[in-house]
Amino acid sequence: MSETAIHPFRIDIPQAGLDDLRDRLTRARWVDEVPGAGWERGVPTSYLRELAAYWAEKFDWRAIEAGLNEYPQFTTEIDGQNIHFLHIRSERADATPLLLIHGWPGTPADFLDLIAPLTAPEDAQTPAFHLVIPTLPGHGFSGRLTETGWHDGKVAGALAALMARLGYDRYGVQGGDHGAFIGPRLAREHAEHVIGVHANALVTFPTGDPADMAALTESEHRRLAAMKEFQDSGSAYMQLAGSRPDTLAQLLADSPVGQLGWIVEKYKEWTDAAHELPEQAIDRDRILTTVTIYWLTDTARSVAHYYYERFHDASMFAPKPKGTVPTGVAVFPTADFAIRRFAERAHNIVHWSEFYSGGHFPALEVPDLLAGDIREFFGALTH
Repeated sequence: MSETAIHPFRIDIPQAGLDDLRDRLTRARWVDEVPGAGWERGVPTSYLRELAAYWAEKFDWRAIEAGLNEYPQFTTEIDGQNIHFLHIRSERADATPLLLIHGWPGTPADFLDLIAPLTAPEDAQTPAFHLVIPTLPGHGFSGRLTETGWHDGKVAGALAALMARLGYDRYGVQGGDHGAFIGPRLAREHAEHVIGVHANALVTFPTGDPADMAALTESEHRRLAAMKEFQDSGSAYMQLAGSRPDTLAQLLADSPVGQLGWIVEKYKEWTDAAHELPEQAIDRDRILTTVTIYWLTDTARSVAHYYYERFHDASMFAPKPKGTVPTGVAVFPTADFAIRRFAERAHNIVHWSEFYSGGHFPALEVPDLLAGDIREFFGALTH
């Protein structure tokens, strides 16, 4: 069988896997809760217990599975690694191919609310897109990684190969979180194929130029302070994954409650700060869809190793020339630290939007705002 073959795929989780999940949830051993601590020391036990009970008794995986299977899904092998992806073609003859790249925690299900607005906009004058939505190698239905070395550059190369295999020579790229690293790298290393790259949660670093620092606006100073706060007190998860991924992976692979707490903490911390609880920003079943996919596919090790590979990739932060591909950036108010004057040192910024609601997961929190910004950016490049 050809290694370049593309195979239709349907999600079909054996019932034994769902029964095992429910059994583990009902037998969880719970820690005491620190009185009055709230969320300041992590996920409160009382909240986690209630969410785990909902997961075990009320969350309907079969309904989620059926909903996902309404979209055309496929798998293919690239560089020895299985890649799962959704491929939804627009009926519009003028549609632009667009690669959507999820982050962590995330899966292609993050983009479900973008599919109709991007593939079948009501206004014929609004740009339309053919969507390719991969599961990152080592995540979810792509399955576990079979070898080390899958850093951002190798992942970007695999996604470029996927687009070529689908017959797309020129296409756009959009991504946040991991996608905000992988998308610009794909554009830099495969510039002849990328029309433009749109990113949310783009990471920018101070240039060290005193003139740049002196020119920062009040909101940019707040963003820079928030980034330092994240580095000081919110990045332990990343440091652990980036330094001891196997240890972390074993903890997450053996406990669904551990996996739940590990992920839901990020939905709490990185969604719009106007919300007290994560499910006020993102539907509870959407949160549990992500957690369930990671649990059922047993990909905790591969997911943790993404950070290790990034931290140990010598080319990641090496000096490089400024990117040439047109780049658009959407900035949301929570857990998004991008500053334009810093971004312009590394990227060809031609579009910059700042929003007043939403957070790190705009495809889940404010899909209408994200879809509109994607259309505006690529519309200016293709029309």
